[in-house]
Amino acid sequence: MTLLGEFALWIALPLTMWGMVMGFAGGRTQRGDMVLSAERSIYASSLALTIASAGIIAAFVGDRFEYWYVANYSNINLEFFYKVTGLWAGQRGSLLFWALILSYFACAAVFMNRNKNREFMPYVAGVLQTIMWFFVVVLLFADVNPFERLPFAPADGRGLNPQLQNYWMTIHPPTLYLGFTSFTVPFAFAVAALLNGRLDARWIQLTRRWILLSWFFLSIGIVFGMRWAYEELGWGGYWFWDPVENASLLPWLTATAFLHSIQIQETRGMLKVWNMSLVVVTFVLTIFATFLTRSGLIESVHSFAQELKIAYIFLGFMTSILGASVVLILYRRESLQSENQIESFVSRESAFLFNNLILLGAAFAVFWGTIFPLVAEGVTGQAISVGPPFFNRVNIPIGLVLLTLAGIGPVIAWRRASKKNLQRNFQWPVAVGLVVVAALWVSGARHLYALATWGIGAFVTTVIAVEFFKGTRARARIEGEGYPLAFFHLVTRNRRRWGGYIVHMAMVLIFAGFAGSAYNVDERVHVQPGDVVNVESPFGHTYQMSYEGLSVSQGKGQRNLDFQVIALVTASRDGKVLERMTTEKRRYVTGDPGQLITEVGIRSTFFEDLYLILSAVDDADGALRNDPNAQGIDLEILIKPLVNWIWIGGFMLAIGALIGLWPSADKRRLAMESAGQEPSEPVVVGAS
Repeated sequence: MTLLGEFALWIALPLTMWGMVMGFAGGRTQRGDMVLSAERSIYASSLALTIASAGIIAAFVGDRFEYWYVANYSNINLEFFYKVTGLWAGQRGSLLFWALILSYFACAAVFMNRNKNREFMPYVAGVLQTIMWFFVVVLLFADVNPFERLPFAPADGRGLNPQLQNYWMTIHPPTLYLGFTSFTVPFAFAVAALLNGRLDARWIQLTRRWILLSWFFLSIGIVFGMRWAYEELGWGGYWFWDPVENASLLPWLTATAFLHSIQIQETRGMLKVWNMSLVVVTFVLTIFATFLTRSGLIESVHSFAQELKIAYIFLGFMTSILGASVVLILYRRESLQSENQIESFVSRESAFLFNNLILLGAAFAVFWGTIFPLVAEGVTGQAISVGPPFFNRVNIPIGLVLLTLAGIGPVIAWRRASKKNLQRNFQWPVAVGLVVVAALWVSGARHLYALATWGIGAFVTTVIAVEFFKGTRARARIEGEGYPLAFFHLVTRNRRRWGGYIVHMAMVLIFAGFAGSAYNVDERVHVQPGDVVNVESPFGHTYQMSYEGLSVSQGKGQRNLDFQVIALVTASRDGKVLERMTTEKRRYVTGDPGQLITEVGIRSTFFEDLYLILSAVDDADGALRNDPNAQGIDLEILIKPLVNWIWIGGFMLAIGALIGLWPSADKRRLAMESAGQEPSEPVVVGAS
């Protein structure tokens, strides 16, 4: 199977090249046979990439250590589950996985439009095959071929990085890749619109759900990564402004801006150039995120070894895509003129435009802070780092403005908001926000940014709650339905609007969780068995942490574990025993022999987490010999208020996005009726 996979990867090269040529030629000549050939080549390329990926998985499962990739990311004792996920564990496999997922989305786009939107499909197929061809070329010619063989077959491999042997890391990278690759489809439709001159809102309507799908996967992928960092890295946080974290955030910011600004084009015929530019920038940023991780040019806990050849190839590709897109936009600039102008600063158009500017400002700040060390080192020859203080200083105020706009944008009037409109929509929400701030101030919460976040969050929550209440009450009166049924029908009849409101509520929860970090408690102590440490929570109660001692377990190679030292701590609250918690130091037989991996202990409640870190063991060798005098440890005890609101908000965000993705009953019916009028066979390219 592995040999077949290697052969299939080489077959994918001419297939993708053929589809690329046939797609663009078919669009240019209006020949349906060429377009059909391009679309069929997408299916064939997907099959070839599937076989190639299956070959890699077979090599992992079969312990084929003669392959460089398997030897460096697996070993005999690695669990079967992680051998399967080895496809995306390293640089080489993850690039193949990127191309594989893209091929599936390309197949879906072609299949869904096999009998409609034929004026776009030649160029869509050409663009999709161009991107797939690029990744196949990288895999085959940039020294990252996953099927590269070693001169000899080792008896065992180096094994997978222990920090990657975690549930969240098995779903975090694939979810992000789904977000990156699915945005290629909107980009392909945008380029097709530029090439064929169909520059009304049609291409946006065709790709809106693709954009939301990409945004959905990017969002939950980022949350999954935060959860992995929180559980696995052992430092007590979930976001460190790491370069690769930033790289995943960048396309999310620009995609969020695009999702808001397309409403202005659909409703008012404005911001056509802006929207086209946002699509291009977002796609380029998805490639940039892949480039940043895979090149290793910027130091990161996520990055692989530095590969200059692949770095230059990616830079050249991004430059080419950006340059060609700019030329096309300039060529079609007259057709992209706005049909209307902003009439008032106090309007929904202005709110959405301001939202876009703030999001782009945040994206630029994150981008510049991420690449500045690379630029500075290239110019001065000195390594310079940009840490969390810079990003927090810049982005916290930006985040507060964005959170405020989440309550203003959806309800302010189009064109020009009247005084009555403003008073009706914002009088009570502003009052509630001020009351919340005052109550928190009186209760002792005095951190400026945290107070502002919770006050603005109360404002946004009230706006959304009032909208849901008014909509449900109106439907209950008009349709004679009970409130639960009226609420259900309200959401299902306009999923895009109400799903967006749920997403805004999710962002309120996530921001509130971020603000809770202003009141984190961090106690670092040295303890011996029997010692009790009192730690006061910001909510007023006190935890008693009683250290009982160390427990040692020899792994004997099982699960690649050499040994683990487990600290046992009994947690009590105000004298009442809650549970026995553990935190560990582990050493694996793979990787750096001197590397110790920390496993944290977490006790979660709705309002706070109790978080334990075994920082150091006084005498590790003595502890392994079960020496009763070698039980002293350094223990870090953290209390993290509201951190669970981030994960709850992430779940709510996913629900809201899925509601927005799901077509309403009326739209499904209209789509079925429209499909019934379409011919059953593919029509010629130019047909509308």
